[in-house]
Amino acid sequence: MSEDKDREQYGVLLYYNYAEIADLNHLLTFYNSNCSSLNLRGRVRLSTHGVNVTVGGNLSSLESHIEALKAHNSLFHRTDFKLATCHHPLNDKVARECGFTSLSIRIVDELVTLSSHPLLKAPDISNAGMHLSALDFHSSLHNAYKESPENGLVLLDARNLYETRIGKFHVPNVETLDPQVRQYSDLSSWIDDNGDRLKGKNIFMYCTGGIRCEMASAYIKSKGAGFENVFQLFGGIQRYLEQFPDGGFFKGKNFVFDHRISVGSSDANIIGTCLTCQCSFDDYTSRCRCTYCRMLVLVCRSCESESTVYVCELCQKQGKPESAQLIEIGESKTSLSDAEFNNFSSDLPRVPRGDDPRTSRKLRILCLHGFRQNASSFKGRTASLAKKLKKITEFVFVDAPHELPFIYQTPMFESNENCASSSLPSSPPPPLENCKKKFAWFVAPNFDGSSGVDWKVADGPFDPLQYQQQTVGYDISLSHLKNVFSQEGPFDGILGFSQGAAMAALISALQEELKGEMDFKFVVLCSGFALRMKAMECGPIKCPSLHIFGNEHGKDRQIANQTSKELASLYEGDCSAIVEHDNGHIIPTRSPYIDEIKNFLNRFL
Repeated sequence: MSEDKDREQYGVLLYYNYAEIADLNHLLTFYNSNCSSLNLRGRVRLSTHGVNVTVGGNLSSLESHIEALKAHNSLFHRTDFKLATCHHPLNDKVARECGFTSLSIRIVDELVTLSSHPLLKAPDISNAGMHLSALDFHSSLHNAYKESPENGLVLLDARNLYETRIGKFHVPNVETLDPQVRQYSDLSSWIDDNGDRLKGKNIFMYCTGGIRCEMASAYIKSKGAGFENVFQLFGGIQRYLEQFPDGGFFKGKNFVFDHRISVGSSDANIIGTCLTCQCSFDDYTSRCRCTYCRMLVLVCRSCESESTVYVCELCQKQGKPESAQLIEIGESKTSLSDAEFNNFSSDLPRVPRGDDPRTSRKLRILCLHGFRQNASSFKGRTASLAKKLKKITEFVFVDAPHELPFIYQTPMFESNENCASSSLPSSPPPPLENCKKKFAWFVAPNFDGSSGVDWKVADGPFDPLQYQQQTVGYDISLSHLKNVFSQEGPFDGILGFSQGAAMAALISALQEELKGEMDFKFVVLCSGFALRMKAMECGPIKCPSLHIFGNEHGKDRQIANQTSKELASLYEGDCSAIVEHDNGHIIPTRSPYIDEIKNFLNRFL
C-alpha cells in the first residue's frame, strides 16, 4: 500500500543533452506523444544540437518517461537525469509563470541563448570546460581554501543576478565572480569585458543544473591562449547539494525554474535581503518584479503590502527613478531627457497607488513602425488612434535598428504624340538637414548597412512586393527589442504596422521562449504579413492577437488582403480577433472599427 502511495508522489525532472539530432521531427513526435500520455507539464526545447527539458508530474510517470526516452534513442543512455520529489504546485500564479500548468514543446535554434546579439563565431560545444563531479569540485575548492589567496583559482557564477541573491558559493581565499546579469544572454558581453580577470586563471564555473556552463565555458575557451583551464560543476548546484546536504561551500538556496522556486540545504541561513527594508529575506513566491526591467526582486511581506512599485538594483545603478519619483513623474507627465530616452518617444507610465481614484490602469503598448518609417512619424500617423484610446492605453514608440539610406524617385513621364518627352525639370530632393532618419526591422539580403550622407536615386519604380525580399536582420532587431523591454518595460502588448507587424508576429511566435526577457500579453498586427521563418511554422501561435487589415475592396496597395489573412490563420482561433476595413494601408479609427479594437484591449485591463 505504501509503495502505491509513493509512486503517486509528485516530482520534477530536469535534464539536457548536447548531441547531434539526425531526425528532429521524429524526436518531436516522440515527445508530443510520450509527455501527453504521461500527463507531464513543463517545458521541452528541441534543436538539432540536443534537448533541454524541465517537466513535472507523478513520480512514476517521470520514471516511465526516462525509460521510454532511453529506449527510443541511444543518445540518452548517458544523460544526467535530475529527478527530485516535491510537492504538487500549490500556487497557481507561480506554476503558470514557470510554465507548469501546461506542456510546451518547441523546436528552437539554441537550447540556451548565450548572446543577445549575433556572435561572429558561435562557440563549439565540444570544446566546453572539463566536467568535475560534485566531489572533485568540492575537493578543488577545499584545497584552494587551504592555500594562499594567490592560488590562481576563480569561481565564476553563470547565473542571473536574482538567482545569486539567494544563494552562491563562498570559499575563503577564493575570488568569486558574480557577473550580475539580468539574463543569461548578457553573460557573453560580461566575459568580453572582463577577460583580464579570467585570463591565466583556473576558472571554476557553476550554474543551476549545468547547461548554462556548457556553452559559456566553450565561449571562454574559444578566446584562446590564457583561457584553456576552464572547469564546470557537472550536474550543477543541484548535484552538489545532493552530495553535500549541509550545503558544503554553497550558502543559501538554489533558485530553480519551476514551481519549487528554490531548493535549500539543511543549513537554514538566509543570505538574501529585502530590496526595500534590507531585512533578511529569500522568498520569491510573491513574484515581485522591477517596474522597469521586469527582473524578479526580493520584497518581504511587510514591504509588499506598502507598495507595488519596485526598482531593482541594476536599474538603480542606471539612474532609474525609484518609486516616489515614479509616482510624481507619472502624475505630472514630465518627460525624461532626450539623452535618457535615446530613440524612444513615449509618455512615462502612470503608476497606480493602491485605490487612489485619480489613477487608473492603462495598457502600455510598444509600437513598431513600418518599413522606411521612424518612431516620430509613426507617432504622428497614430495620433488619432492614440486619442481615441487615451483612457485605456499609452503608446511607446521606438526606432528600428537598421538605418536606411535616403532614396528618392525620379519623375517618370510618358511620351505622347505632341512631344517626344516631357520638358518639365525634375525637382531636387529636399536638404538632408530637413529630413529625419528612416529605419527598418528587416532589410534585403544585399543591404550593405550604410545609411549614407546624401540622397540616392532609386533603382527603379516602387515595388509593392518589396517586403517579400526583406528577410535579413531579424537577430539584430530582436536583440534591440530585448534591450527596449529591459530598459523601458514593462509592456502589456505590442502593436506593429506593416513590417513592424511582421516583427511583432515573429516575437509572438517566440513568446514562450522569450519569457523573462520579453513578457507581454497580446499583439495587435496592422496590415501584417508572415515572414518565411521556422518560428512561424511550429503550429498555431497561442498569443492573443488582433489582426487589422483592409478587406478585398480596402485599397491596401502595399499588403494584400489575402497576405494578412494568411498571417491571421497562423494564430489559435480561440484567442484571436480580426477587424477588416475598407480604408487602405492605415489603422482605422472610426466606428465600428475603433469599437472592435477597444473590445479586444479591454480584455486585458
